[in-house]
Amino acid sequence: MLVADGVAPATTPIHHLLPGGSFAVSLLAHSPLAVCTRAAGTEGVAAVLELTDFAPLPLREPVRSLVWIRGRVHSVPAHAVRTMVDMIATDHPNAALLDIGAGQVLLLLEVESVVVADAGGAETVNAHELMTAEPDPFCELESAWLCHLDSDHPEVLERLAGKLPAPLRRGRVRPLGLDRYGLRLRVEGADGDHDVRLPFGEPVADVPGLGRAIRLLMGCPFVNGLRARRM
Repeated sequence: MLVADGVAPATTPIHHLLPGGSFAVSLLAHSPLAVCTRAAGTEGVAAVLELTDFAPLPLREPVRSLVWIRGRVHSVPAHAVRTMVDMIATDHPNAALLDIGAGQVLLLLEVESVVVADAGGAETVNAHELMTAEPDPFCELESAWLCHLDSDHPEVLERLAGKLPAPLRRGRVRPLGLDRYGLRLRVEGADGDHDVRLPFGEPVADVPGLGRAIRLLMGCPFVNGLRARRM
């Protein structure tokens, strides 16, 4: 969602980080915010892009985290639209790009600040961190893996739940997130929801490393290649 004072929030089918540190966003061409941006000319309009991260599982509270990107939004000159669309399509093909110029307009959000918030609190991310961040190695398989763990491996969740503080073991434990640094669990209890991170001993970069890290969290005795003694 793109939010600005005095106009209704607008959905953004495209929100793409560009090499220069700005975000390309798309809006309905006749939306109040798009009209205000065109009228503002080179001054632009102060706005906040809000990104909502939803869990892939049907949880009581589906939102995992929020990102707020504050800055000024400007119209993209007509002669630059096609070049920008081609650049976005090269990096991340998106069917919504086909609507640019056919009901949707492309805008540019010049970033002034970024804040990321989850159950653990809120944190500011500076421009250098934003531009140098690498995609997590498991970002494309995370959703499928969490759904598989939730539906097919209750025994794994039970072992992982044993690592939680005792008061949290009475709730329903669901897999919430996965990244190179650890696994996040959501405990849905009678007193509310609690998010807990189980960190890996060290960052992992591939699927075999992920398997070893999960077995370590579970307390598997053969995680380091040990073999049962032959009798």
